[in-house]
Amino acid sequence: MADLKLEREFPTSPEILFAWISDGAKLLQWWGPEGMHVPEHDLDFSRLGPWYSVMVNADGQRYKVSGQVTHTNPPKSVGFTWGWHDDQDQRGAESHVTLRVEAAGDGARLVLDHRDLGDDEIAANHNTGWTSSLRKLEAQLG
Repeated sequence: MADLKLEREFPTSPEILFAWISDGAKLLQWWGPEGMHVPEHDLDFSRLGPWYSVMVNADGQRYKVSGQVTHTNPPKSVGFTWGWHDDQDQRGAESHVTLRVEAAGDGARLVLDHRDLGDDEIAANHNTGWTSSLRKLEAQLG
């Protein structure tokens, strides 16, 4: 199984960064790669339980992903399962995401761990998507 780990530093407090990775209204401002919008969702990583989002690109292609929020530990971390849906809305292989926040100098560091991604090609695709999404978060907090 392939894993992915990304780190970014932000010029804000750990508490504010945690709000951006857990609060649904803030998540929607950076969730999904650049060029995508999220017209359908239940994004709230501040509580345990189910979540989902449907991302749509400029061509109208829909990408649904869902899971369960497995832990929330403000202002340090949230964890959730992740599974893409196919065209018949059947959920595929499950992977696991942890978003961890820690103090870093005058700001805060976000550590994104996405585990159990299958093979290297799947991990590379997720690296591209998460990197694009994190650029959107950097734009919000920069």
